[in-house]
Amino acid sequence: MNQLPCLALLLLFVWLPASCASHPEAAAPAPGELTVGKVQGEIKVGMSSVQVLEVLGAPNIVTTDDERREVWVYDKVSTDRMDAGRSSYGTLLLFGGSQSRRDTSTRQRTLTILIKYDADKKVRDFAYNYTQF
Repeated sequence: MNQLPCLALLLLFVWLPASCASHPEAAAPAPGELTVGKVQGEIKVGMSSVQVLEVLGAPNIVTTDDERREVWVYDKVSTDRMDAGRSSYGTLLLFGGSQSRRDTSTRQRTLTILIKYDADKKVRDFAYNYTQF
């Protein structure tokens, strides 16, 4: 009787589970999500408020300055939770063992954008602040 297929099958069952592990994946920004790059690349002095709405969407806060000109505030906070799991399993015929470890970390990001308009509802100035911790 040929034992080579049985040995290959046994090795497959021993090493295959040990090679499986989960890895955290980097999340790509969702379409329409506010980012520093979007503000830097797409918001320009002289844009109309309609154009800003198309790029950034509706603001969180609309207020006025001391000369009664509109100021739009976008204030976004996001918290990312990343789980990294490691697992391994080994077996030697009748004896077995397993090991598992789970790491969790969180990251919080804030992005505040100020869009200042002139009397004709055109962007006269804009600023942003980005933090990550």
